[in-house]
Amino acid sequence: MKSIWTDTAEFTERKPLHGNITVQVAVIGGGIAGILIAWQLKQRGLDVVILEEERICTGQTGCTTAKITCQHNLIYDRLIRQFGRERARLYAKANLAAVGEYEKLIRERKIDCDFSRQTSWLFSTEKVDGVEREAGAARLLGINAEYTTYTGLPFKVKGAVKFEQQAQFHPLKFLKVLAAELTIYEHTRVISLEGGNVIRGRTAEKTSLITDKGVVTASQVVFACHYPFVNFPGLYFARLHQERSYVVALENARMPEGIYLGVDGDKFSLRKAGDLTLLGGCSHRTGGNRGGGEYDVLLEKAQQWFPGSREVKRWSAQDCMSLDGIPYIGRFAASKPHWYVATGFNKWGMTSAMVASGIIPDLICGTENVYAPVFSPQRFNLNASAGNLLCNLGISSAGLVKGAIAGLNTKGKVTKRCSHLGCKLEWNADENTWECPCHGSCFADDGTKLEGPAQTGIRL
Repeated sequence: MKSIWTDTAEFTERKPLHGNITVQVAVIGGGIAGILIAWQLKQRGLDVVILEEERICTGQTGCTTAKITCQHNLIYDRLIRQFGRERARLYAKANLAAVGEYEKLIRERKIDCDFSRQTSWLFSTEKVDGVEREAGAARLLGINAEYTTYTGLPFKVKGAVKFEQQAQFHPLKFLKVLAAELTIYEHTRVISLEGGNVIRGRTAEKTSLITDKGVVTASQVVFACHYPFVNFPGLYFARLHQERSYVVALENARMPEGIYLGVDGDKFSLRKAGDLTLLGGCSHRTGGNRGGGEYDVLLEKAQQWFPGSREVKRWSAQDCMSLDGIPYIGRFAASKPHWYVATGFNKWGMTSAMVASGIIPDLICGTENVYAPVFSPQRFNLNASAGNLLCNLGISSAGLVKGAIAGLNTKGKVTKRCSHLGCKLEWNADENTWECPCHGSCFADDGTKLEGPAQTGIRL
């Protein structure tokens, strides 16, 4: 499925790996996180390669709405309550710095990618309590934020909070420039990893990445492949779930400048992209949609807000959601000290990828990073994580997840099951795909694997 980004940026196809190689760092995944991390590592003089199963930037990176912002839904009031003011402040500061880092890099490299500073708006058409608290929390953390009842949108809101000096861009035009400087092997699937264990309590052995085209031996490994496909160690299958959301690109829709996100119901997202308006929303846990009709909801809302507008493109995206709403960026697991991960971006992958491109290279190079403890995958906050953890394990009845137990307990019926951990698959009529409600793997109607963490397709 192509977005307006993939339609307007063409990448030179890279050759697959041929045979065995040895490098300092192997990055698994050629999306925005993998490319930014690899590029930053190369700037520090390291020998790094990217291994991409398909084509670079054709996964979730190509399906984004491309907002660069520290405004991540109603988050700061919750972070203060659950993690304390200092950790919340560092989270905000890391993401604000990421916005600035994009601007700096784009200017220095003279990258033509439609980058512009924008005001970011969080709005509600139903109630004001949440956005009022968020505005207060943001100001407490030093963010230039203001509560208001006016947004410029073609409909009334009850309340909104606006963050100044956020940004938007064309992500693939940006990444095309950076990718041209990197060693990338496309159509090269990493099947398994061997090694990387601690030796005599101090050093770690090298890791062998077994691919379908050869073996890559690396001193350091970075998982930037959206969802880590290695179940042990790390247990990311219990610490992540995936959510799908939908976007329509509209012409003849008069939209004010700015980037917008609603906090009610379907959480509608809006922004201009040239002459088009992007309207997104209708998010649901993967495998738990409403039986189809998500695009119809968007188009109905489009006619309500922008009478006479017309759809010119539609696509969907899938996002990894962490237990506590903070991405996992850092060491993969204590037992694999030279493995690193960047995942769980919670729908804010553009900004979080830039944060990861600062933290992970610092960890690899032994440089202190003040933000690293906030995003460390080794953290666990019971108060912030318990509900999502139970759902991910299929223990709770809350939400739409069926769980691994439900997937296996089919009372003798023939059922379609995920090739990852055996969960029962659900049909998404909007995308014509089979989806796993446990961990978000997706399959085409012929059983071909489209999205991981599953490594193989399914038999229908």
